Amino acid sequence: MTREPPGCRRVNSLMLYTLRSITSHRSLYPERCATSSQDVFHAFHPNLKFVRKFLKPLLIGELAPEEPSQDRGKNSQITEDFRVLRKTAEEMNLFKTNHMFFFLHLAHIVALESIGWFTIFYFGNGWIPTLITAFVLATSQAQAGWLQHDYGHLSVYRKPMWNHIAHKFVIGHLKGASANWWNHRHFQHHAKPNVFQKDPDVNMLHTFVLGRWQPIEYGKKKLKYLPYNHQHEYFFLIGPPLLIPVYFQYQIFMTMISRKDWVDLVWAISYYTRFFVTYIPFYGILGALLFLNFVRFLESHWFVWVTQMNHIVMEIDQEPYRDWFSSQLSATCNVEQSFFNDWFSGHLNFQIEHHLFPTMPRHNLHKVAPLVKSLCAKHGIDYQEKPLLRALLDIIRSLKKSGELWLDAYLHK
Repeated sequence: MTREPPGCRRVNSLMLYTLRSITSHRSLYPERCATSSQDVFHAFHPNLKFVRKFLKPLLIGELAPEEPSQDRGKNSQITEDFRVLRKTAEEMNLFKTNHMFFFLHLAHIVALESIGWFTIFYFGNGWIPTLITAFVLATSQAQAGWLQHDYGHLSVYRKPMWNHIAHKFVIGHLKGASANWWNHRHFQHHAKPNVFQKDPDVNMLHTFVLGRWQPIEYGKKKLKYLPYNHQHEYFFLIGPPLLIPVYFQYQIFMTMISRKDWVDLVWAISYYTRFFVTYIPFYGILGALLFLNFVRFLESHWFVWVTQMNHIVMEIDQEPYRDWFSSQLSATCNVEQSFFNDWFSGHLNFQIEHHLFPTMPRHNLHKVAPLVKSLCAKHGIDYQEKPLLRALLDIIRSLKKSGELWLDAYLHK
């Protein structure tokens, strides 16, 4: 791909990932396609006119009609029905944002940050105030994580630029992370969820084996980086406790430095500056550093359990080459709606609808859910929805089952 002209960096970078599937179909212009690439493109780009001007210089020609398509597993009737569903959602104004919702969400994050500081300021830095403040700040961090997710998906403001600016503020100044790092990682996940070598969220660096295909392959090849038949047990030691405070923090800073992403680095530094200026007077430098990592440790548990309950329990395999709707339904499941579940998961309990309509404001996901259920029922597609506790327990069951598949293949195949 040619070097992008100045100013293009703020364009929704998911275009780079949708191009991967679009160019394998009939045309670089997805609106000319009769394949599911059109659905991928529309799912992630709320302003089609804006992104088309960046596609035009990349057009190298049209594929002949007899050229093969990667959508060999596509169900054309499902594709057509899904496009009708999307048009219905647009007519119902389900892509319209309630700005008061997001303002109140941001306000409650700021309130939690303030309560955390006031607890230490008023009650001192004893063990009990420190623990209370740590849990309050972890809650603030988790909720800021869900909010940056909204801005990252361009689901709040009509103009992408305002979403990008708000995204950098929330993920950078409120969380100390990088917007570009998140975009690069998360958009790959959305384009190809639960697909090995395409979804970074299922790249476990040999620490876990997932689904059915991977553990059997590892077993046949006699790969034993860890005792995978016990992965459902050591998950509690190296999964939730370490993902954010160790792996993500290392990856974020290495990515910003290696890519010379100085803007995101400045935003991240502003978070750490604010945190240490606030808490060093109470704990000292070393104490504030330990306190920060304890908050990250608590947040990491929250993040891992919520994000894995919708995906790790579903089909995880190589590229299936299915239509957009079927691909998303095979890789996602929902958790029952309640006020707590919505708040606790940042409305990711509606993971199916979020994956089908990633630019839809999350407060509208429950409104489109009945339409999605009806389409699934029409075509005999499994629409999975479960209670929160069962969804969390299914993570462990899934890891245990995959570990058993690995052990059987390792010993007998």
